This record gives sequence, structure tokens and C-alpha cells, in this order.
Amino acid sequence: MPLHLTAHSSGVIFFPSFALLMNACSSSSSLTRLSKTTHDYGGFEKVGGIGRTLPSNDSQITTGPGDVILYNSDQIVLFYGSNSWSYTRIGKIQYGTLEELKSFLKAGNGNISVSLSL
Repeated sequence: MPLHLTAHSSGVIFFPSFALLMNACSSSSSLTRLSKTTHDYGGFEKVGGIGRTLPSNDSQITTGPGDVILYNSDQIVLFYGSNSWSYTRIGKIQYGTLEELKSFLKAGNGNISVSLSL
């Protein structure tokens, strides 16, 4: 079942190609639709609480630009840089250049609203 990501940035809706890594959230019925605001954190990611706990499969990984991560079972993280931590990888935003990804995520330039749905 594909997972769809929509980000609302500067009044524009973007629909990036999104590949789901199914081992992350094995209980797909836990997530039918959610919309949350994300904010910059650490100069390499957008993060936002999702208001519920999802099943996780954390492992020590190094993220890269475009990675979509579940952190602490209750936060969605969209990376435009990299970091090493214990996360559950849930997907990857397919993007052209790093600058296009940063522009899409408004990296360092404010909050964006993110909607995830199955």
C-alpha cells in the first residue's frame, strides 16, 4: 500500500514521489491520514509531533537528504541534511537536486504543513 506525502509550503502544494519502506510501520492501519506542522531543528531536518504513537522498529542509522523518519514513535522527521541516531526509517522523498529539496522543505525558512495518508 503506497504512502502519500503532501507538503504545503508558501501556499503551494507539492506532491513528491514517495517510496515507502514497509518494515518501518508494519501496522499500516495505524496511519490512515494525519496533517501536522513541522519546524526546523538542528539545521538538517524538519520535525513535528504526530499526536499519536505509531509502531516503530528503531535502529542506529545515518540519515541523508530526503529521508522520512519516525522518531520516538510519535514524531515525523523530514531530512535535508544528515544525522546519526536511533530511528525508524519510513520512506524517502525522491528529489532532483539538494537545493530543490531544501527549497521544497523551506529549509531554515519556517514551518511547513505535512500530510501523510495511506
